[in-house]
Amino acid sequence: MKIGIALSGGGMRGIAHAGVLQALEEKNISIDVIGGTSAGSMIATLYALGYTPKEILQLFQKYAKKITGKGKFFVVPGLMNGKNKKGFRDGKELEEIYDYIAKQKGIENINEIKMPLVIPCVDIKDAKEYVFTNYVPKGEYFHYISDIKVGKAVRASSSFPAVFNPCTVKNHAFMDGGAVDNVPVKEVRKQGADKVIAVKFDADSINEKSTMIDIIMKTIDIMGNRIAEEELRYSDYILNIETEKMGLLDTDRLESCFEKGYNAVMNHWEKIQEITRRNEKEEL
Repeated sequence: MKIGIALSGGGMRGIAHAGVLQALEEKNISIDVIGGTSAGSMIATLYALGYTPKEILQLFQKYAKKITGKGKFFVVPGLMNGKNKKGFRDGKELEEIYDYIAKQKGIENINEIKMPLVIPCVDIKDAKEYVFTNYVPKGEYFHYISDIKVGKAVRASSSFPAVFNPCTVKNHAFMDGGAVDNVPVKEVRKQGADKVIAVKFDADSINEKSTMIDIIMKTIDIMGNRIAEEELRYSDYILNIETEKMGLLDTDRLESCFEKGYNAVMNHWEKIQEITRRNEKEEL
């Protein structure tokens, strides 16, 4: 019996996913397949590379401000009515950081990772979903990409609209995968997972103190949750995490957010355990 986990996007809130993984490890739940979108791809990739949840927290604490800080602006030609458009950040630092982190494990391309991994993104030029993965499902070759550097794949899935420019790969212009597949349950199941745990965030409320980024985040949460409804029906358990208005680019509460993910598992452990026990009976 193989357990898979699908991690949603959510900006810096994504570090809560590492807390979820930490709690599952302590409960002796082994994850066999992992997938993630946007921030979820950042955590999923590090875990698939072999970093422990606590090491992932340490890496976020070390690099988060570089990832969310001002990057080098650059122009992407020919995307909007033939005119050049400039985004807030180019995402190059994120790509370079992940390439460096992967290299520490002796890995360069995503197809060199051993643990089954799926990372959705969307090409805004043809409005289609693509999936970066190290194991292309049998008979399904279209829209799957396995020959790509780790950093580029994570950058593509994490190119959040209005924050990062599109990530260009050959003829593609990739943006945040949350636009089409915010919780990649189906893709995780295609990798052979018998049971899939979906992890997502509840949308924060908006009030008079909310910033423009808060409003954008709320909008993306609403769209992401609507889009994810069908995906979530294919999961065996949905774990919702409340992060108390931690902003998209908030790097000051990483440790407390990690604890939110950890506590979410512990608070719902009986239901999660019930799934694993049912699986054990089915195998007998």
